[in-house]
Amino acid sequence: TTNSSSNSNSNSNSRPPSAANLRPSTPDAMSEVRASHLLVKHQGSRRPASWRDESGQFIGKKTKQAAMDELLAYRGEIESGAVKFEDLAAKVSDCSSAKHGGDLGSFGPGKMQKSFEDGTYALKVGEMSGVVDSDSGLHIILRTA
Repeated sequence: TTNSSSNSNSNSNSRPPSAANLRPSTPDAMSEVRASHLLVKHQGSRRPASWRDESGQFIGKKTKQAAMDELLAYRGEIESGAVKFEDLAAKVSDCSSAKHGGDLGSFGPGKMQKSFEDGTYALKVGEMSGVVDSDSGLHIILRTA
């Protein structure tokens, strides 16, 4: 297969590593970063409801795998250039940050859930993550500063 555990190959056409395999980069470890994200909640999310589904009627029935499939489809749309990250986040993200195109503003160490923080700090400015799993649900993160 072409999807090996080695990261020594170029990144062209390969899926980014999951946040579980990423570690914060040393220079940014103590500084603030800025990021946007697109969140897809599922039945296992700590609060399986959102501004899009206030009663949780649909999120409460969505499996984690269905949320993963949905998020990967969104990522593909962004990568292909069919839609801008912020426009898609504004329409489909289950986070209230959707009203700001997914922008979470600036934050420093210890301000976000660990997997989300690790995923954000591992990115370079302008880079988009693979799927990041947190207690809130599944995310795609775009580091903006």
